[in-house]
Amino acid sequence: MLHTLQLTTARRDEMRDITRDVAAFVAKSGVQEGTVLVYCPHTTAGIAINENADPDVKKDVLMRLDEVYPWEHPKYRHSEGNTASHLKSITTGPSQTIIIRGGRLLLGRWQGIYFCEFDGPRTRECHLKIMQG
Repeated sequence: MLHTLQLTTARRDEMRDITRDVAAFVAKSGVQEGTVLVYCPHTTAGIAINENADPDVKKDVLMRLDEVYPWEHPKYRHSEGNTASHLKSITTGPSQTIIIRGGRLLLGRWQGIYFCEFDGPRTRECHLKIMQG
């Protein structure tokens, strides 16, 4: 079962919590045991699992990624001027796999699933694939 989320981001760097969207798709699927793959088909965005209780975590993560991968650097060569977004995407990765148990996402108490935008604002897609078993 495949589902595509349509996402619109508002800032260049943004971590958007998509946990409820993923959980709703899992519930609608009726799958009780299996996994859901959350996949981002973009080279300047990624998927992460991290704390979703304190909004300062997102701010801290984005701040630190900006420090490690500054938007401008004298040695960047990529002609589009968005090398930092590619580096951040490589760091977060394009996907996460979450176990489904009892028809629900098996996430830790404080965990959430994030679509990580690094070259926005844009309209993006995120694919969800459920595998039963």
